[in-house]
This record gives sequence, structure tokens and C-alpha cells, in this order.
Amino acid sequence: MTINPQILLDNRPTGEAVASNFKLASSETPALQDGEVLVRHHFLSLDPYMRGRMNDSKSYTAPQPLGQVMGGGTVGEVVESRSPKFQAGDQVVGMGGWQQYSVVKADEPGALRKVDTTHVPLSYYLGAVGMPGVTAWYGLSKVIAPKAGETMVVSAATGAVGSAFGALAKARGCRAVGIAGGPEKCKYAVEELGFDACIDYKLHQDAASLSNALKEACPDGIDGYFENVGGMVLDAVLLRMNAFGRIAVCGMIAGYDGQPLPLTYPALILTNRLKVQGFIVSEHMEIWPEALKELGTLVATGKLHPRESVAQGLESAPEAFLGLLKGKNFGKQLVKLV
Repeated sequence: MTINPQILLDNRPTGEAVASNFKLASSETPALQDGEVLVRHHFLSLDPYMRGRMNDSKSYTAPQPLGQVMGGGTVGEVVESRSPKFQAGDQVVGMGGWQQYSVVKADEPGALRKVDTTHVPLSYYLGAVGMPGVTAWYGLSKVIAPKAGETMVVSAATGAVGSAFGALAKARGCRAVGIAGGPEKCKYAVEELGFDACIDYKLHQDAASLSNALKEACPDGIDGYFENVGGMVLDAVLLRMNAFGRIAVCGMIAGYDGQPLPLTYPALILTNRLKVQGFIVSEHMEIWPEALKELGTLVATGKLHPRESVAQGLESAPEAFLGLLKGKNFGKQLVKLV
């Protein structure tokens, strides 16, 4: 038996999520049955979608059950196997949750995947070459469907999804413009991620001011927009969208605490004949191999320089997660467990 530290969802937030919504616990890992593997997690992924699952409300995925381990992506190493598909020492990515170890049924589709760390660091499989990267790929390639020379904009530009979106847009011959919070993030977006411009939304008090900054950064208007934020940012972008523009809606982090996010200019959707489509990347597993191949190549060839914020130790996960929701992270937010 192995002692397994875990973080559970203890109670649901009322409004803003707080550290006391979580509880540190531990259990013993059960003995493996035939077809199962024991994985020791090296890194845990923290992602904005987890905030929505903390609520007991209708959504595209079931609410996180109370008293159970918080769900989430993990990468790690197989330490014991009773499956012919995996052996001890294999590096794997899965959905092990907020805990040090997980027991996984190897035959369950999509439960566990071996990864090659020769050219791509293990942690990147939770970010640029993982679910966030594939999210950017799907929104750009399948929803926005860009043409060379068009202008693409993404909010939360220096996060795991936004940084991948910028590299993918540049690879397709587009002008890439980011929206991020603070001068350091904007500098990183331009100098390291290769964005053509990046706007610091913190310098703008309202949509009109932010929209004027977008006009300067996007002199030919906006053809494609990848939405992670909502609220004032979406209002500002709508004012600059070109006719027949496409908007991929992936996140609305401005509304994750439950407050309404009214849209100030909905008539622009009609006026400019805009396509606005929400999507959930886990519903499109058929595109993952193609997306991961391109993302892995971009990282291996130095065309995508992901940045990571790494919290140390499982007990740091709640505060790191709350910081992520406030934009305190820089790049992909991870928790190092080993």
C-alpha cells in the first residue's frame, strides 16, 4: 500500500472561489487488479474550466462531486503495471486529478497515453502539446479557418491556449495580435511568442478605450477572434470585427464567479454577419493526433516557446488555482508533485 495525498472539493463556492472550498486528505492506493496501472504524478495541470465544475449547475460537463478528488490533467510515470499496454518507467499523460498517485484502467479509451520526452519536456504535455494546445488548434483551424494575410486576435494571449494560438496563427501566415494583462506579459507575447502586437487590457477602463487600442494594432480590422475572457474584452473586439468574421468561444473567465456578462453590442453580430461558435475540445477527439503532431513540431523546432508557472507541492494547488483565475500566472499553470 502507498499513502496517497489528495485534495478534495469540500464545499461549493458562493460567488468567488476561496481556499477553504478545498480540503487536503490522504488515502491508501488499492492493490492493482488485472488491466490496471499505478501512476505517480510528476505535474498537475490547473485550468480555468475547473472553476465552472466547482458549481452545482448545468454545464457541458458534470459538476465536481463533493468529497472527492478534484479532477484534472496529470503527467507522470508508471510505477507498477498489470497491463500489457504499459510497463514501469513509461511516461504518461492522463486525468489523474489533484493527487500524488492514480490507479488507471489501461483499457479505458483515452484514460492514459504514453508520451515521448526526447524533444518535448514532460510538463509540456499538459500545455502546449496537450489539451490547451489542441484547444487553440481546433478553435483556429476548424472554427475560424483562417486565410493567409488575415488578422487573428486572442485574449489571455500569454496563457497556455493563447500562446499556442499565436504560434499556430503565424504558421498560417496571419497577423497575430494578443490581449494580455500587464507590460511584462505583452513584452513576452511579442518578443518570445512572435505576436505582431499585444495590448495590455489593464491600461483600459472601458470597451471604447480598449477598442481604440485594437484599431491601432489591427489597422485592417479583425477577421478571427479566439475568446477566453468575455465581458469588456468581447465588447471591444466586436467593435473591430470585419464583415464575415469568425469568433471561436472557448472560455468566459470574466464570468466564472457567477456574475452576468451582458453583451453591449449584440447587433454587430448581425450587421457584420459574424459566425460565433462555442466548442469543447474533448468532443473532437478525432483531430487530436493531427493537432498534437503540429504542436509538437512547433515546440521541437523552437517556433513555440511556452512559459510555465510552477507551484511546488500538492498543498499549493488551491492557492495557485485561485491565482490563475485572477491572472497571476504567467503561461501554463502547473503544480510540481515530484
